[in-house]
Amino acid sequence: MAEPCVSEDHQTDTELFGSSQVADGCEEAFGFGDDLELNQFDGLPYSSRYYKLLKERKSLPVWKVRSEFLDLLVNNQLVIVSGTTKTGKSSQIPQWCAEFCLSTQFQHGMVVCTQIHQQQAVELALRVADEMDVNIGHEVGYSIPLETCCSSDTVLRYCTDDVLLREMMSDPMLEHYGAIVLDQAHERTVSTDILLGLLKEVLVQRPELRVVVLSAPPAEDCLLGHYGSSVPLLRLEKVNEAEVVHSSGGSHKDYFYPALRLVLEIHRTREEGDIAVFLASAQEVECAYGILCKEGARLSGELGQLVPVALHPGRLGLCPCTTEEQPHSRRVYLSHSQAEDMFWAVDSLNFVIDTGVERKYVYNPRVRASAEVIRPISRCRADIRKQLTKPAGKCFCLYPEDTKLPAECVPQLLESSIVPTVLFLKRMEVAGLGHCDFINRPDPEGLMQALEELDYLAALDNDGNLSEIGIIMSELPLDPQMAKSLLASCEFDCVSEVVTIAAMLAAPSCFLEPPVSMAAEATQCHLKFRHPEGDHFTLINIYNTFKQSQREPYFSPEKWCQDYFLCYEALQTACAIRSELMDILRRLELPISELAFGTKTNTLNIKRALLAGYFMQIARDVDGSGTYFMLSNKHVAQVHPLSSYGAKAHKLGLPEWVLFHEYTLSENNCIRTVSQISPEVFIQMAPQYFFYNLPSSESKDMLQHIMDHDGPGGKDKQPTPQAITSATQTDCPEPQSYDRCVIQ
Repeated sequence: MAEPCVSEDHQTDTELFGSSQVADGCEEAFGFGDDLELNQFDGLPYSSRYYKLLKERKSLPVWKVRSEFLDLLVNNQLVIVSGTTKTGKSSQIPQWCAEFCLSTQFQHGMVVCTQIHQQQAVELALRVADEMDVNIGHEVGYSIPLETCCSSDTVLRYCTDDVLLREMMSDPMLEHYGAIVLDQAHERTVSTDILLGLLKEVLVQRPELRVVVLSAPPAEDCLLGHYGSSVPLLRLEKVNEAEVVHSSGGSHKDYFYPALRLVLEIHRTREEGDIAVFLASAQEVECAYGILCKEGARLSGELGQLVPVALHPGRLGLCPCTTEEQPHSRRVYLSHSQAEDMFWAVDSLNFVIDTGVERKYVYNPRVRASAEVIRPISRCRADIRKQLTKPAGKCFCLYPEDTKLPAECVPQLLESSIVPTVLFLKRMEVAGLGHCDFINRPDPEGLMQALEELDYLAALDNDGNLSEIGIIMSELPLDPQMAKSLLASCEFDCVSEVVTIAAMLAAPSCFLEPPVSMAAEATQCHLKFRHPEGDHFTLINIYNTFKQSQREPYFSPEKWCQDYFLCYEALQTACAIRSELMDILRRLELPISELAFGTKTNTLNIKRALLAGYFMQIARDVDGSGTYFMLSNKHVAQVHPLSSYGAKAHKLGLPEWVLFHEYTLSENNCIRTVSQISPEVFIQMAPQYFFYNLPSSESKDMLQHIMDHDGPGGKDKQPTPQAITSATQTDCPEPQSYDRCVIQ
């Protein structure tokens, strides 16, 4: 393991930053004097707001170590800074790195700072641009998926960790950057963990590069163990912790309604201050939001208005620093794990209610599915929540004080499918950066399963290296299975339809969860989009109808979405994703077919393209009642109620063979986004060696019987009314042969 290099250029802090009066923190009071002080980044005079914000910045805990940090940055390639949310490290340290790069006239590149949430990257960029007294999109910018606000003048850029990771495919040494700040390292996201591993090798090859890792205190030992004890560690002073009140007992599982009752009790006391409630999942946040809206409307007006604010990653809505103040009101922020850092701009919190649990999906490589688990949060997360309030605030922990919490957050790399990670690392080998020193290495079983899956998808050659197909797949910001389906659609002349499916599945769900009183009406509205071939085709119907509504002159798309219980923001995101995917396909010079949705030939070709990527995810109804047997893992599951085959399934008829997009292990095992297929098309598209590796079952024997009788002619059972079967193939002869997909 290479130790971080020490710079040979031992310039003093004065030599580097003496020309900038701003870097000295403007120690003397500023007045309207002889000369206006000029901003070192844009050359314009500072505004009065700059000095007001500078005074606020100096009160942050991180400001006390400014000089020490700059000394460490000058003399070390790597610096670790440990502190909690309210210390100001996420906004100040990137600015100081920009001053460092400015001192070298940006010879080695600009500054980039990663965040794990898109919303936080945008809000921090806006705040930092304000503090630096420059324009957003010019000297300070941001890049998040589907949106970039930067220019050639940008010297400091905030971005999500996955955006920076994808940049490494074209710029493995990240030569555009002179300083890289990895924020929220304690959250251990997959992208941040990969960056932490790859940057060890980049630092060896780029001695002029500076890397700063920002983390919370419990994770600092793990980082020092990874990078070496000689790496400088800068600990920030803790902000004043709140008074902590623990639960006296009771079940750890009984937390949801007690948390909401406590919110109402605090509100009735009329004590000042907003409330933050940390629940287990985004679903619970949305449920609590609805309950508090209803209960708040019943409260006496003398207590003031109770304003719930659902705040969690991925939610398209108000964020804490843009929520408008309302007189005589109390805001209740409803959030969950990985959202603690989103409260960096909230200064009004006086109460925190911590349920102490989180709901996560843990991937099981043996069954290629995620299992839903509810577990205690880490001590690291619990400590961060206790420091979110004002000094005189209170933190109510709805668990006993002696509850044993794990010290750190579990790395997401160990709990998710690593197939996309392995594909990316194989691509990095092609780019010349082949070694990734993980803090926690992936499970060997998961690694072997990932390599096997990529081999099935034809992403690897006979030597285990990335094939030409694999290289193209890595260019697409999709999971490998969907990327393979999209490539196959180029062969089957259904690109327009499959790229729509890919965009709709990559975007947040377009279905709004209606109030209980309107559930039946919402179901009827959604049924209008239902396609007899399944959910993938229903998504195309929704997207096409949404685009058509945008062309209607008499009503707005927002109103149309509201009338049909669909999420306008999610559909807008799907449009942006689709546009990006089409741009990538054009850049790669892949053939793009004309829209032909609705024809039998097109329907069959869409299923072929989907099966080219999702042949590992097929199931058969074994008893005619909707109990689906999955061939790859021998599990059984029901179709999700929101599926096209859900609520009305028994009236409309259930297909025998289906392809599904997602399978989740829970109390009620469900497969989601389901479309029917014929076994003959599956046999065409599945790699032969995958078929022979399937575990023995009655369903496999049926497929073998079809293969032995040379395809559709040997099929004994009658087709279902909606199925595309051998009759479809007779009605719509294809010019190409029925050999396996050429792209494999």
